[in-house]
Amino acid sequence: MKPNRLVHRLERRLFLKQSLSLGALSLLAGCDITHDDNVQKVLRGMSEWNDRAQAWLFDPNKLAPEYPESLIARPFPFNAYYGEDEIEAIDETDYQLSLGGLIKERKSWRLPELYALPQVSQVTRLICVEGWSAIGKWSGVRLSDFLQRVGADLSAKYVGFKCADDYSSSIDMATALHPQTQLTFRYGADILPPKYGFPMRLRVPTKLGFKNPKHIMALFVTNTYPGGYWEDQGYNWFSGS
Repeated sequence: MKPNRLVHRLERRLFLKQSLSLGALSLLAGCDITHDDNVQKVLRGMSEWNDRAQAWLFDPNKLAPEYPESLIARPFPFNAYYGEDEIEAIDETDYQLSLGGLIKERKSWRLPELYALPQVSQVTRLICVEGWSAIGKWSGVRLSDFLQRVGADLSAKYVGFKCADDYSSSIDMATALHPQTQLTFRYGADILPPKYGFPMRLRVPTKLGFKNPKHIMALFVTNTYPGGYWEDQGYNWFSGS
């Protein structure tokens, strides 16, 4: 792992531990918090309960707020676990989106094919787990439309994503089918810039920012819990915004 990425990773893990500490300490009264296994067991239980509660409360028909373009952040913030000078360079002529798992038509998709799909736009707010938010304009194909087009099993539990860097994430099928969940190809009027996820990112305005992976190279449908880069390090998996 590159040094700058390691520093960002350690900083975010520290942020996560600090954000958990107040709630965890209040719930762990009477427990010896030096017993790391006990702490981790309690935190995992809290996170799993939170996932179930958020999934139960999630309304697949409720839309996230949309805003006038006058409120768009200029510039929209760059955010990743590495610096902007370490963004992956992807050759658009070689790019192919690979499909896997519970999908009937697993052929790879090139950018011209993806760009030719019917597209929609949204002006929505991205909310970061670190405490900031920003409004941007995103255009692309509804993920629900794409999943139907390729014959995905819409009764499956999860849709997962693998990226050109070592990032990955996954969402529940109900969120994947939400009308605002989007495979994004453009930011504003332009092709998605590398710093925002070229050639394609996921835009999910009903979830926190880290559930919006960039530089997507592969999409798969599964009934096996797929986790994700930050989710595997303790971040809450559902993470609704």
